[in-house]
Amino acid sequence: MTLLQIDFPHQGPFGQEMVQMMSDLAKDIAQEKGLRYKLWTENEQTKEAGGIYLFDNKEEALNYLDKHTKRLESFGYSNINSKVFDINEDLSRLSKAVF
Repeated sequence: MTLLQIDFPHQGPFGQEMVQMMSDLAKDIAQEKGLRYKLWTENEQTKEAGGIYLFDNKEEALNYLDKHTKRLESFGYSNINSKVFDINEDLSRLSKAVF
């Protein structure tokens, strides 16, 4: 499994206002091939948003990263940061991870 982390400067909205604005996008993201889940991240104080994604494999994570980066840029976002990590499933299970 592969973890993808994305974050970027975001001026808002946050909280429930963000839920109202992004619900359709969340439903679309949920259909991505190989996606196990996305955790939506936001920090109103530092004006950042993004997500933590778990994919079945690195290829699907990288394909999604390319697609989502282009989508974010089309929304006007820049300075998009990303990291890709392999998951050590055995150790993760020991510390309560559920796959």
